[in-house]
Amino acid sequence: MSFLDTLKQKAGEARSKLATEVGKFRNREFMEACVAGCALVAAADGNIDSAEKQKMMKFIQQSDELKVFETKDVINFFNKVAENFEFDNEIGKAEALKVIGKLRSKPDAARLMVRVCCAIGSADGDFDDKEKNIIRAMCRDLNIPSDDFGL
Repeated sequence: MSFLDTLKQKAGEARSKLATEVGKFRNREFMEACVAGCALVAAADGNIDSAEKQKMMKFIQQSDELKVFETKDVINFFNKVAENFEFDNEIGKAEALKVIGKLRSKPDAARLMVRVCCAIGSADGDFDDKEKNIIRAMCRDLNIPSDDFGL
């Protein structure tokens, strides 16, 4: 086997391993936690505007970890979470944290969800203190050190 063949084989094995890792999180619970986290970050200023919704959808469609989910399912769940914020900001926050809390026993999935939320928070180039504080609250709730994410 030539050096080039060995290199191709190793690259294929690495791709396969990555696909397996991403595949672990292809479930509704993970999608819902990511969407709830994104809604929390979007609502950090007290309002979820359409630009933030579009930013979340674009990120989910481009993310290798999240584009496996049906856009319709993501939108429907986001709207469900957003309705709680429209009714009452604190109720919205509590309900979103409840959904996110389902990942507490899955630290790898929880960490990936927090990374997604950090990416959403910084996607507009202004990762402000309100957004960072929400993500810190998520980390506390998930028993993950927020320092691991530079917060």
